[in-house]
Amino acid sequence: MKKAYLFFFLLISFANYAQIRGTVSDEKGNPLPYVTIFAENTYNGTTSNEQGKYNLNIKTTGKHIIVFQFLGFKTQKITITAETLPYTLDVKMPEESFSLNEVVINPKDNPANGIIRNAIANKKENSDKTARYKADFYSRGIFRIKDAPKKILGQKLDMFDDMLDSTRSGILYLSETVSKITFQKPDKMKETIIASKVSGNDNGFSFNNAASVNFDFYDNYLPFDVNVISPIADNAFNYYKYKLEGTFFDDNNNQINKIKVTPRRATEPVMEGYLYIVEDSWAIYGVDCNIKGDQMQSPAINIFTLKQNFSYNTATKIWVKNTQTIDFKAGILGINVSGKFTYVYSNFEFEPQFDKKTFTREVLSFQENANKKDNDFWNTIRPVPLTNEETTDYLKKDILQTKKKSQVYLDSIDKKGNKFGVFDIITGYTYKNSFKKWSASYDGILLGTGFNTVQGTRLNTGLSFTKRDEEKRTFSRISSDFDYGFTEKKLRAYVTYAHKFNNMNQSEITISAGSSIRQFNSSNPIVTILNSITTLAFKSNFIKLYERNFANVSFGREIVNGLFLNSSLDYSERKPLFNLTDHTIFQKDKLYTSNNPQAPYDYVTPAFEKHNLIKATLQARINFGQEYWTRPDGKFNLRNDKYPTLFFGYEKGFAGSEKKYEFDHLNTRLYYDVTLGNKGNLGMNLKAGKFFNADAISFVDYKHFNGNQTHIGQTERYLNVFNLMPYYTNSTNDSYIEAHMEHNDKGYIMNKIPLLNKLKSTLILGFHTLAVPNTKPYSEFSVGLDDLGFGKYRMFRLDYVRSYQNGYQGDGVVFGIKFLNAFE
Repeated sequence: MKKAYLFFFLLISFANYAQIRGTVSDEKGNPLPYVTIFAENTYNGTTSNEQGKYNLNIKTTGKHIIVFQFLGFKTQKITITAETLPYTLDVKMPEESFSLNEVVINPKDNPANGIIRNAIANKKENSDKTARYKADFYSRGIFRIKDAPKKILGQKLDMFDDMLDSTRSGILYLSETVSKITFQKPDKMKETIIASKVSGNDNGFSFNNAASVNFDFYDNYLPFDVNVISPIADNAFNYYKYKLEGTFFDDNNNQINKIKVTPRRATEPVMEGYLYIVEDSWAIYGVDCNIKGDQMQSPAINIFTLKQNFSYNTATKIWVKNTQTIDFKAGILGINVSGKFTYVYSNFEFEPQFDKKTFTREVLSFQENANKKDNDFWNTIRPVPLTNEETTDYLKKDILQTKKKSQVYLDSIDKKGNKFGVFDIITGYTYKNSFKKWSASYDGILLGTGFNTVQGTRLNTGLSFTKRDEEKRTFSRISSDFDYGFTEKKLRAYVTYAHKFNNMNQSEITISAGSSIRQFNSSNPIVTILNSITTLAFKSNFIKLYERNFANVSFGREIVNGLFLNSSLDYSERKPLFNLTDHTIFQKDKLYTSNNPQAPYDYVTPAFEKHNLIKATLQARINFGQEYWTRPDGKFNLRNDKYPTLFFGYEKGFAGSEKKYEFDHLNTRLYYDVTLGNKGNLGMNLKAGKFFNADAISFVDYKHFNGNQTHIGQTERYLNVFNLMPYYTNSTNDSYIEAHMEHNDKGYIMNKIPLLNKLKSTLILGFHTLAVPNTKPYSEFSVGLDDLGFGKYRMFRLDYVRSYQNGYQGDGVVFGIKFLNAFE
């Protein structure tokens, strides 16, 4: 019965609603995938699927001229008279014959170079012809996995088991979108999703969208993780070599030049393949190029292939991109995946200009019930037929989805996953009730075990209960944290309740109360595992702690697009703490410093006197130019890289146990990350602040700056840390100005240096400075290499740093371990 149903489903998927349909193959009968098919002198087009099958939406009977265009094959222009619809048209395409007979090869002037120079000289004119338009957009994406391992690093990989066949291969993800787009170069886009479909998820939304795949070879750069230089960029000859492999004529008697594109240096962010340029107009006819993952600084990707096809309209005299495909292969930790995305652009309407109100900060939206369209709708609107494999995947996962929603199935999965093991005591444990959408977790003690001179050996763990609403993307969570010091013989605990009200303005409230042990610097510049090592191995107890007994309530939300406000009210009792142990493994003759950060060798005087204080805090964040997506399940914000992010804060301490502890604190911060073409990116983090009425406040409330005395970097970027500065020597209760700047060349320099370019690393230049009253400014200069590692695993960084304060202070090497904060 299931086989009969599947056959029926396959039949109607290919038969219904197709107006002109058929199969495209070569002369030997092999199917040709991704052939561009369109009605002559229109923008009504489509492409064939992996099996060579196509659907072209022609709504009227009568005479039509259908064009079949595929790189490497002769364009076929076929005239039909369709008396009834649907109409079947199968086509065989002969291979293109390229000619070099009329080309005179001059070693001093490679003919390909002349063609590329003309393409560069005319690219603005060609680009401007498609500068403003409306169009229909269709996309389909599929991810496959092949020979999936059963375990990774000793852990079972069973999350995909119901998607895989006996060889542990299969489709992981399949989705489609149909949308209306309005576009104005260089980067203004408005997209409305008409329909969205995700295999196995009838409530899902595809992440396919037009803006994320807008690769324009007329631009100087193609936007990947790093800017990739276009083969016809203004400076393309610095990065590419060209060879004319032949010419041919299309159906409109346009001479097409086939140019082989080769990188001058394989380490650069450049592509390799073929570029097809139209003689005389020097427009792009087609693109077939690829790039390796390490070239675009995505080491998990093995190869990435981008193909584009353009068609010519004799009425408008415009070459326009009508199809685009992306193929990639990737692998890491024994997991090998491949992906293919197909994009069809059709029904173009070119506009001389748009109304000023056309483009808003909302760049993508979904029509109501866009993810609820039935098969009849999709069979009507889908321009590219599903393959047998894709149709089977939809059917299989639709059936599986119904099963997965049942309580019997969910309980059976939970029963398997909820099994408690002995090692869960150490690593943590989660109990799920998937049907009722709640879970309870125990954090384990593996990451919470450490050592410090106040508590001795320390164990930290937590418990939590979470209830989620997956459709609204909201949650409620109650959690508790337990911290016990064995030398101190004291248990501290606190409880937290958090609730997210909605996903439109991100409204969220958090309430917490209890007792905890905290670093003086609330940014926690020293992670537990690193402090434990430096303390026990080198007797360098950098972490300084105090006890905080507190009650806190905080609330945050987006007020208007791009403006976020967070407020909090906090009562706390602060108690000083002392060292209670001098235990160490090595350096037994060395003395620990005290727990008083202001007097490291005073073991008697507390860092502050016990006191109480209430603090009210208001923080504002402004993302200038913020764009966003609107979906039924929420608003998704996109930071605009053209503009900085600005922060304002006001903090007031009041109702202290003594008046001297009360204060006012104003602060601001500007964060800006700007891309400098193919020359890397510059990151800036600028801060300033001022305390008022704060002469005798507690050291707890001082402004502390993130220092580092371990010579170990803990983050990917050093835009919030001084890597040689002691942790508390410059803390202040007055005014301050702090600046961090880093330039990452993204390989612009390193890729050009012989031998060093084999490291596949990037060059980092850094500058950091701090100014507080009554002392000379502190500054650091650094030079380093990022993305160090082996093969696909690049998790390290190495910097040489020099520090200055009233003259030269010192220098050192900082070894960065980017994943270290994951242990906190």
